[in-house]
Amino acid sequence: MTTTPPRTSRSALHLTATLLTASVALYIALVAFGNITDFGTNQQFVRHVLAMDTTFKDDDLMWRAITSKGLQDTAYVVIIVWETVAALVLLYGTWLWFRRDDARARRFSTYGLLMVLLLFGAGFIAIGGEWFSMWQSADWNGLDAATRAFVFSGIVLLVVQLTGARSES
Repeated sequence: MTTTPPRTSRSALHLTATLLTASVALYIALVAFGNITDFGTNQQFVRHVLAMDTTFKDDDLMWRAITSKGLQDTAYVVIIVWETVAALVLLYGTWLWFRRDDARARRFSTYGLLMVLLLFGAGFIAIGGEWFSMWQSADWNGLDAATRAFVFSGIVLLVVQLTGARSES
């Protein structure tokens, strides 16, 4: 026999999903805004990571370096566009949570959170950290920040998915 969770429990979970989705939306929107309004700061970060100019300079790895400023800047612009789209998707998901359109809110929140997870997990941790050996750099190492964003977004994704499990039980 399946019992329906008390209304207050569902309401608290809904509120949690709403506010946490809004928190990630705010975070990634501020990241994108900062990258747009202070373009040069993180542009230098991306350039150094891709050029691998502050790594151990191991000959077996340096062939991976991208030294073309055009390609480096293209990668940076793609990152900013990705961040901006993720922020917009998460803002839409947040709006849907506020409207209590839970199924669509969960879907759009999941898409936006997945975009953030892919950016920080695949983009910064895997590609930046391992392929371009960002972990070797004392000056241009964003792995801690990427890990924080990845964990934050992952926890929110679990809460968002929990709202579906709760409503289906």
